[in-house]
Amino acid sequence: MAAQLFSWLPSIPYAPAREGRWSPITSTINWCEEDYYATEYCAEIVNTLTNVVFMYLAFKGIHNCVQNGHDWIFIVTFAGYFLVGTGSFFFHATLKYPMQLVDELSMIYTTCLMCYATFSYGKTRRYSVVLAVFLVSLALFITLYYHYLQDPTFHQNMYALLTAVVLFRSMYVMEVNIRPKFRSKERLEENPHPNGSSRAVQKGEDLRDQEILRKMWSMIGFGLSIFLGGFGIWTLDNKYCGTLRQWRRQVGLPWGIVLEGHGWWHLMTGTGAYYYIVWGIWLRHCLNYRQNEYELIWPSIFSLPAVVKRSGASSAAHQNGSAKKEK
Repeated sequence: MAAQLFSWLPSIPYAPAREGRWSPITSTINWCEEDYYATEYCAEIVNTLTNVVFMYLAFKGIHNCVQNGHDWIFIVTFAGYFLVGTGSFFFHATLKYPMQLVDELSMIYTTCLMCYATFSYGKTRRYSVVLAVFLVSLALFITLYYHYLQDPTFHQNMYALLTAVVLFRSMYVMEVNIRPKFRSKERLEENPHPNGSSRAVQKGEDLRDQEILRKMWSMIGFGLSIFLGGFGIWTLDNKYCGTLRQWRRQVGLPWGIVLEGHGWWHLMTGTGAYYYIVWGIWLRHCLNYRQNEYELIWPSIFSLPAVVKRSGASSAAHQNGSAKKEK
C-alpha cells in the first residue's frame, strides 16, 4: 500500500545496511533505523540529526535566561538539556556504549536538576543541601547500577519515574500557591504588597493569577501531549520495526525519513521538554510574586514559548523588593 501511495513521487532507493566507520556496534540497544545506509561516517543519520533540535532550543533557552535574568538553576538545566542532545547525537552517530551512557545518563542528571529546582524552592538552606546530597547520591546509584545491569529498561523506568515526580510536584506547587482559593494564610502574608490593599486591587490580582493558571495549564497540556505523542510513536517504531523498514524501502528516500519513529521521538520529546523548562521558569517568577514583571510570549501552538521581562519592569521590581524588605 505504501508503495502505491508514493509511486508517483521521485525517490532514491535505500542503500543496504553495512559496516561503517565506527563498527562494530557496542551499545546495548539498537534502533529501527538501519545502520550506515546513508554514509559510512554516521550509523543512523536521521536519529543523529534530529538531535539538533535539543542544541538549538538549549542555546535559545540559555540566551533567554541570561537576557531576562532568570534563576541560575534554569541556565544549568538548559546546559544539561544541551548535553542530552549532544550525547544522543554522538550515540546515534556511533552506536558505541560510552556514548550511550552519555546520552541516557544525561537525561537522568538533567531531570535531577529540575527535581532540585522544584523541591528546593522556599526551603531552608539546610533542606536544600540535604536534597542536593540525596539527588547526587541517587544519580550516582542509577549510574553505577545501570552500568552494572546494562538493561535499557531500567534507565527508561527510572527516567519516567523521576519525570513524573517532578511534573506532579510542579503541578501541586502551582495550584496551591497561585490559585486564589487554594492560597494558604502563610502564602498571603508573604505578598510584598502592603497590608490593607483594596479589595478591588486584590480582585484584580486574583483574576490575573487565574488567567496565568489557564495559560499554564494550556502549556502543560500541549507540552505533555507532544512528549507523550513522541513516546507513542517510538513505541510503534519498536513494535512494527520490520514493517516500517519494508515500507521505507518501498517508498525510497527522502520519503522514508517520515517513517523514522525514533527521529520523531527526538523532535517531539525535545520540544515537550523545552515547554516544561519554560513553564518552570514562569512558575518560579510567579512564586516570587513577579507576575507583573514577567510575561509569557506564546502567540500560538505553532510558536515556541518564552518568558520575558515586561517593559519598565525594573522599576516595579525595585518597588516590590522595597515593600517586602520593609514589611
